Amino acid sequence: MNDLNEQDIEVFVNAIKQYFQQTTWEVANIKAEYLIESKPPIHDFNRLIKIGGDYAGCIYFSAPRLMMQHLLTKMYENNQSDENLLDAVGEIANTISRNARQHFGEDMEISVPETMLGKTNNLKQQTRDRPYAVDIIWEKYTAALVIDFSRLH
Repeated sequence: MNDLNEQDIEVFVNAIKQYFQQTTWEVANIKAEYLIESKPPIHDFNRLIKIGGDYAGCIYFSAPRLMMQHLLTKMYENNQSDENLLDAVGEIANTISRNARQHFGEDMEISVPETMLGKTNNLKQQTRDRPYAVDIIWEKYTAALVIDFSRLH
């Protein structure tokens, strides 16, 4: 499998930064970028995007409850039910998908994102020996973006 390059990774990071900037007028920053040694980071609200076509694997965004509640508050949304929190995580995943489609083109098949509540094992679909993880800080909260896919040729 062919490896991803720095530009490929930045597509996903920039998508999340763009989402927070446009939605809250506040910058999201990168705390750390690293290769996962053991357990991938998983928080309370998760959105998994499966990747196919000329690629194999997945991407997921995972955020803690307090972060998503704060995000909804910034958006003047009073309904902070799990459903609304999952919808907010879904919007971030949709932004990631759009940017991936623009960067990688039609040869990348992107599934409809799957929502998962709680610390689930369903995200541990490891395709790469060591998936990429990016810890993203917004306000005082840390979320995770995990990039676990490769080019097939």
